[in-house]
Amino acid sequence: MPTEPASGHDLRHHGDAEVRDDGGALVDLAVNVRADTPPAWLRERVAASLAGLAAYPDGRAARAAVAARHGLPVERVLLTAGAAEAFVLLARALKVSRPVVVHPQFTEPEAALRDAGHTVERVLLREADGFRLDPAAVPEVADLVVIGNPTNPTSVLHPAADVTRLARPGRTLVVDEAFMDAVPDEREALAGRTDVPGLVVLRSLTKTWGLAGLRIGYVLAAPETVAELERAQPLWPVSTPALAAAEACVGPRALVEAADAARRVAVDRAYLLAGLREFTDRGLRVAGPAEGPFVLVRLPRAAVVRGRLRDLGYAVRRGDTFPGLGEEWLRLAVRDRRTTDGFLAALGRSLGRV
Repeated sequence: MPTEPASGHDLRHHGDAEVRDDGGALVDLAVNVRADTPPAWLRERVAASLAGLAAYPDGRAARAAVAARHGLPVERVLLTAGAAEAFVLLARALKVSRPVVVHPQFTEPEAALRDAGHTVERVLLREADGFRLDPAAVPEVADLVVIGNPTNPTSVLHPAADVTRLARPGRTLVVDEAFMDAVPDEREALAGRTDVPGLVVLRSLTKTWGLAGLRIGYVLAAPETVAELERAQPLWPVSTPALAAAEACVGPRALVEAADAARRVAVDRAYLLAGLREFTDRGLRVAGPAEGPFVLVRLPRAAVVRGRLRDLGYAVRRGDTFPGLGEEWLRLAVRDRRTTDGFLAALGRSLGRV
């Protein structure tokens, strides 16, 4: 499995770029945020918190709620302004010399490491292997390893046993579980585990709950790691509305709703995949098996197809900004059947079918 130095990709490009400005009217299959969110009850909780804006944020209740949700002591929890802040804290606060990022995956971890002055080595998972992790491909000398699970953009869910094989004394193992709550029963999750040396799990509440504009996530790690990251944070890093959302999103009602949503995503994803298989004769291939709320597809002249889809009213995520992928890749967010039917019709027209 190849490794390569960091170069050649726009690590700061993300799906929201597809729907900015003139893309605002497009049907959005580019951003991996659950549609029709946040729900009314969550908006009400956030709105109610606005009465307390005169006071400085107090994160104790939200931190305790997250800890209880994962069966952990509060000393193992750090609330952050989205998972993106956590990547910056890890890059700046931890003393590491040989960081490795397993690609293709979300590019912010590598971007944060590079911005902090680190030289980053890439391990590239291969399409021929279904983009599945081979723990032996990660250099033994790596003292920081970052991997997503399920991985954005491949939608691959790595077995927890394979991920934990990356752990060893003296190494920090960062597992980005931003989309794990979209997996039924959170299979293969490591959140809540305390028996894996050097484990750091990142969670985001922005995807399932539609809170990208509020910025809320958290880190689960050993108390000494949490303390080190907390020292690198500014004072009051998470706003009062975000803290209210965090507490609400890990409560019993929210967990039931998230579980139901994960099951719906699985059904809607199967429907999308069935429709995509109709285009295999045009060279379309789906990476997989897909387990997240998005799928990765490979097709000839993907950039041209993406442009045609925009003309027909649909935004999809280009894949060539992810290390390990090229211009022939696109990422598609899973949506409801009606939206998928419209998209598949547009895809057929974009591929030359009428």
